[in-house]
Amino acid sequence: MAKQVVPEEKRRRRRPTRSGTVLSERLIVEAALRLLREHGSAGLSARRLGIALDCDPSTLYRYFRGMDELTLAIGDALVGEALRGWRPTGEWRTDLHTVGLRIHAAYVAHPQAAQLTASRVSGRANELAADEAVLDVLRSAGFPPADTVRIYHVFIDQTLAFAALEAASLALPRAAQRADDAMWRSTYARLPAETHPRIAEAAPLLSARMVTSAYPAALEMLLDSAQATLDRLSS
Repeated sequence: MAKQVVPEEKRRRRRPTRSGTVLSERLIVEAALRLLREHGSAGLSARRLGIALDCDPSTLYRYFRGMDELTLAIGDALVGEALRGWRPTGEWRTDLHTVGLRIHAAYVAHPQAAQLTASRVSGRANELAADEAVLDVLRSAGFPPADTVRIYHVFIDQTLAFAALEAASLALPRAAQRADDAMWRSTYARLPAETHPRIAEAAPLLSARMVTSAYPAALEMLLDSAQATLDRLSS
């Protein structure tokens, strides 16, 4: 039988933890983000959270039905962080560009959490607000519903996919990160034109570009494609 989740208002009235902290969903999620940053996904458990929050681990189940529900709340918190303070300008391309960069940056700032949550659908408040905002930007720009959903689908999946890819790299040990980056200079840049003419030709550009994020360029390509769709609709 699923554990009953007590409404937030009632939880706040309960007595503080041993250290005097009154628990809330926000505090638990913040503690979970710290544990993920320090120990990775393998280090996130009710026991570790109980230690971090100075409470009995069973107390956490008054806020979340289980660790999977906490995982969804962590993902929703990253989306909330991305949207905090953002307001639409009425310029659809500017708005999508800004939202995309904000979501990408929020996930990359928490690489361990991004790996855990980028593929999940939480249905929670921040996620719903982000989806509503993006869909509204596209519909207000004049895209029909079918094109709106198609562009939204590519936009959000592309943003989260790049974030997850870069998060996986950032979560590697520093030595592995440095070795991967150095490969573009130590191996690719030294390949002879006789055997690998195209790599040899592009080597200086590859060594400079491949160690940076491709997401901004991919986002511009998506927006160019969306603009071409809108131009065809209005012609």
